[in-house]
Amino acid sequence: MDKLVLATKNEGKRIEMEAALAPLGVEVISLASLGSIAEPVEDATTFAGNAQKKGRFYAQRTKLPCIADDSGIEVEALGGAPGVYSARYAGHHGDDAANNAKLCAELRARGLRESPADYRCAMVFADPEGTEHLTEGRSDGKVVLTPRGTGGFGYDPYFIPEEYPDRHMAELTLEEKQAISHRGRALSQMLEWLEAYYGSRNRK
Repeated sequence: MDKLVLATKNEGKRIEMEAALAPLGVEVISLASLGSIAEPVEDATTFAGNAQKKGRFYAQRTKLPCIADDSGIEVEALGGAPGVYSARYAGHHGDDAANNAKLCAELRARGLRESPADYRCAMVFADPEGTEHLTEGRSDGKVVLTPRGTGGFGYDPYFIPEEYPDRHMAELTLEEKQAISHRGRALSQMLEWLEAYYGSRNRK
C-alpha cells in the first residue's frame, strides 16, 4: 500500500486531514508515529512559503510523499494579524488559550467586540523525487469576544463563518467544517490531484 506522511504534530489537523484522505486508499502516517524528527524553521512570510518548506523538508527526511500545510487567521481590525504567526501569536507555539486571549485583548484595546476575519490555508504535496503541488483555501467570517463550542481547535471557538452566521466554527460537526473551512477547501482540491498522482503511479 502507498504511504503518505502528514507533516503535522497538531492532533486536530491530523484528525481532519486523515478523515478526508481516507478515500485515497493509502496508508496515512503521522509525524508522531515516526519518532524523533527535526523540525524545519518556518520563517517564510507567506502560508504557501512555510507549507512548501515543510513539505520539502519532511519528504526528504522520511523518503516518502508528504502533505504539509500552513494556515492561520487574518483579522481585519488587526491589519491582517496574526496571519502566519497564528500558531505562536502569544509567543508559545500551539498555545490556543494564550493565542485566543491575546486576540481578544487586541480587539478590546481597540474598543471592538468583533471584526471581519478570514482563515487561510496553503497546502503542499511533495515527494522525494521533487514532485510538488500547491492548493489554497479560504473561509470568510468574523471573530468575536465570546467563545462557543468544543469542537475544532485554534481560533475556532471565536470564529463565526459566513455560511453559518448563528454558529461558531467550534460548534460545527467535522463534516460541516470540512465543507466550508479553509483547510477543507484546500484539501478538497488536493484530493483531486492526489487521485491522479496515485493513479498514474499504480499504472506503472
